[in-house]
Amino acid sequence: MNTLKHKKIKASNFDAAFEQGDVTEHLNLKSAKVRYPVQRLSIDFPKNIIKKLDNVTAEIAVGSTAINKAASE
Repeated sequence: MNTLKHKKIKASNFDAAFEQGDVTEHLNLKSAKVRYPVQRLSIDFPKNIIKKLDNVTAEIAVGSTAINKAASE
């Protein structure tokens, strides 16, 4: 019984699709796992900086944790 929901594709065809920019139709994103090395970082900010950060992240609909994580990369 074949349980694959995505059609098989040759590597050369996948490479060509990748070069064109979109291979998502060939990927099973429901079971994909991405693991990044984690390093814990503790930073103390003044309250006014945290309030400004919260205001900006609310405007762009991104959590402040994501901003902190991106800034530390």
